[in-house]
Amino acid sequence: MKCKIPTKYFFLFFFFAVALFNGELHSQKKEFVLVLDAGHGGRDPGAVGKFSKEKDITLSVVRLVGNLVDERLPDVKVVYTRKTDVFIPLEERASIANNHHADMFISIHVNAAKSSAAYGAETFTLGLAKTQSNLDVAMAENSVMLLEDDYKTKYRGFDPSSVDSYIMFEFMMDTYLDNSITFATDIQKQFTLGAKRFDRGVRQAGFWVLHRSACPSVLIELGFISNYAEEMFLASNSGQNEMAESIYKAFAKYKKNHDKKLNYSADDTPVQQNRQEPKPADTVESKAEPPSVPIEIKEDVPVFKIQIKASPVALKSNHPEFKGLKNVEHFKEGGMYKYTYGAETEYPKITKLKNNISAKFPDAFVIAFVGEKKITVAEALKYKKSKN
Repeated sequence: MKCKIPTKYFFLFFFFAVALFNGELHSQKKEFVLVLDAGHGGRDPGAVGKFSKEKDITLSVVRLVGNLVDERLPDVKVVYTRKTDVFIPLEERASIANNHHADMFISIHVNAAKSSAAYGAETFTLGLAKTQSNLDVAMAENSVMLLEDDYKTKYRGFDPSSVDSYIMFEFMMDTYLDNSITFATDIQKQFTLGAKRFDRGVRQAGFWVLHRSACPSVLIELGFISNYAEEMFLASNSGQNEMAESIYKAFAKYKKNHDKKLNYSADDTPVQQNRQEPKPADTVESKAEPPSVPIEIKEDVPVFKIQIKASPVALKSNHPEFKGLKNVEHFKEGGMYKYTYGAETEYPKITKLKNNISAKFPDAFVIAFVGEKKITVAEALKYKKSKN
């Protein structure tokens, strides 16, 4: 005997199935999450100028950036660490980004200096500070944790006023560093072209909030509140709108490239390292820097290398930037060509080599591999320690 389903129930079942199917498809589409962080707030005013405070400028610019993204990029979800004048601990700011599975974290700040002559905008990514000025900025921004109770326990013994605490960033490999640097570079271009700001460049320093955010992240210093002319600009509606527009344009470009990569997933998977010896015609002799001698590598032993450059396009081994270096290798990761120099199984040897080329490559940093697999330097050091 055949069981006949009433027509009305058939259509109810049909529409339910379609809704469920559409919902499943929708759930598979992860929306892009942008977390905007207005520096300081509440009992923490940040840097103070003659008539304005950092916490107010950053909040205003963050709101403007968020409004632009909401209006022009409907497929981006904007999350704020704060939308009012409240105090938010550094660790909580990073947790907000991580809990929302952020795809980008932008922390906005205003700089200050002892000299009123200092001016210009700069954008930081995570890394070991190469100059005292970079370290000073990181110390100033990290010092907000001193306003929290029992901060040494909460921040695992990290002391924002101690130089020794910042050595930890020497051993950290930021998975998102290349994307962060690319984005930071575009921000600085927009500040120069759009807002007509003096370009202080892309820099690296040990910012706790960037270290704890599990996504590409940047910390922007809009300018110097200690410079009266720049304070006038940053506190004005027109100045804030120009800076917000510049940040938005850089983000829109990043988002566009991000979407392109999703359409070509093959580009996002690492390929095997190029371990072939360069041809004699491809290398450039150097009297100043001895060649890096290839070593015999065992597949189960961590190997340390120095990443000297990342580029969206492939570079020839005789590129001017590699002049004086032999055996420059490259691998591809996240759509970027990453170039390395040296190969050592002992960490002290690779750091010594890095110091030898630091004048030409001040932003170079150590990375590690086991075979073709990239691992963190901390993991490699832990492995070495366990074998000793």
